[in-house]
Amino acid sequence: MTTRTADAHWSGSLSDGNGNISVESGAFDVPYSFDSRFGEGTPTAASNPEELLGAAHAGCFTMAVSHELAEAGHPPKDAHTTAKVHIKQTGGGFEIPKIDLVLNADVPGISEEEFQRIAQHAKENCPLSKVLAAAEITLDATLASA
Repeated sequence: MTTRTADAHWSGSLSDGNGNISVESGAFDVPYSFDSRFGEGTPTAASNPEELLGAAHAGCFTMAVSHELAEAGHPPKDAHTTAKVHIKQTGGGFEIPKIDLVLNADVPGISEEEFQRIAQHAKENCPLSKVLAAAEITLDATLASA
């Protein structure tokens, strides 16, 4: 079994503190804060857990759908996914009730029906979709060529 590691460090209270999030590969070590997570004017040099979750989910799903399309004989020329992670305040804190995946793909020689079927299957079966199944996960898949 492969294991990947990420670290988070925080100093101070929730609203006044700050920290850094990093990954074992060294690909990034980014600051985060209450404002970068919940503020309207997020600083461009800071991140947040939801943004990173969205990046991971978009990456996982895009790899999964590309693999499934290739296995069906239709390797994509290009596939791009945006993940929109919704966070809302509840009585006891915060929750992530929904993640919208928006896929745009250029897949020569595939029908719209087959494309939608494969995209839906990949959404349901990528490892991150499985682990995030407590949230509603929607998919809006657009085929650039038919």
